[in-house]
Amino acid sequence: MITGIAHINLLVPQGTLDQAEEFYSGILGFTRVPVPVLQKDTLAWFDITPGGQQVHIAFGQNDLKSPRHPCFKIASPEALLELRTKIYDHHVSGKAAAPQEADKPGEVDSGAKGVEYPKRFFARDFAGNRLEFSL
Repeated sequence: MITGIAHINLLVPQGTLDQAEEFYSGILGFTRVPVPVLQKDTLAWFDITPGGQQVHIAFGQNDLKSPRHPCFKIASPEALLELRTKIYDHHVSGKAAAPQEADKPGEVDSGAKGVEYPKRFFARDFAGNRLEFSL
């Protein structure tokens, strides 16, 4: 019956949609798409895949060390390393939209260890949302 995920919803502090745009569109490469007119300036929607799965950003408060997270599937080991480096460099930049945490390229990821886990890494966006990126 279920064929996939339509969207996930992540929370950011009031007034930080520009930071969400910088990170989710500028760093991760998601495409921002229109939200319903009645919700303009209160939400941001980003396509992960063209016309398919989305990340929705809404205002709210996060438990800043929560283990809950979405996991984004990455196409290849090369793309995984490229994205890990891009996210880590953005983290180090210290900009307002920079991730609070990011696994450093070349080091062990911050997730649980075990042979069951594929190659992956984690980051926490500027609002504390934990994100996993995996093959």
